[in-house]
Amino acid sequence: MEAAPSRFMFLLFLLTCELAAEVAAEVEKSSDGPGAAQEPTWLADVPAAMEFIAATEVAVIGFFQDLEIPAVPILHSMVQKFPGVSFGISTDSEVLTHYNITGNTICLFRLVDNEQLNLEDEDIESIDATKLSRFIEINSLHMVTEYNPVTVIGLFNSVIQIHLLLIMNKASPEYEENMHRYQKAAKLFQGKILFILVDSGMKENGKVISFFKLKESQLPALAIYRTLDDEWDTLPTAEVSVEHVQNFCDGFLSGKLLKENRESEGQTPKVEL
Repeated sequence: MEAAPSRFMFLLFLLTCELAAEVAAEVEKSSDGPGAAQEPTWLADVPAAMEFIAATEVAVIGFFQDLEIPAVPILHSMVQKFPGVSFGISTDSEVLTHYNITGNTICLFRLVDNEQLNLEDEDIESIDATKLSRFIEINSLHMVTEYNPVTVIGLFNSVIQIHLLLIMNKASPEYEENMHRYQKAAKLFQGKILFILVDSGMKENGKVISFFKLKESQLPALAIYRTLDDEWDTLPTAEVSVEHVQNFCDGFLSGKLLKENRESEGQTPKVEL
């Protein structure tokens, strides 16, 4: 069940280049969502900053020593564009020290892998709306992240090397209920496995389905993949339940599923995409 990493990454690169423009257009189209906050939250002290970060899956905070720099209004302009991200600003010296900030910095915090990603002084000096938007798009990983050519970059840059994909059609009547259970299961493996949704209703995602040697008749399905050694396995499932997801992940983490499937397939490795 191994895939050649060079071919996989090459195809990943091709897919990223092919669809990045389309995804960017979709992000732009949804940037004026109703009810989006108009201003970042002011974080006056360390407890406020800690509470703010802990309360959301993705937070972007501008730690500024100078509020007159161009990066400040650019950060403000991102708030409405990314309604799924919480934005904050702090100039408090104790807050900056707490997060090891020594100059004007914009940081992205994400709950899924407890990462703090920084845009440092040299990046801030040349930042524009396009660059900051790209930084947020790539690195906004959630408890369940939908696969697209932009998020895949952040997924593969994460310190978490095991990815679980739920491959199903978002237009199916079972989607909402299955997704609810999938999100619930994701919390059980926070920090260990990244949970990803792949919409099989999108023609572009056919490459992902083919990579895991799945047929349309086998969907929805779970596919688990380890980036370190390209080990992977699949589990077609008519119903996504917390128990099924948990057992599948536990089996992969222990090596049992891979071992059992190799024996049943006569140790024939799956062909890479």
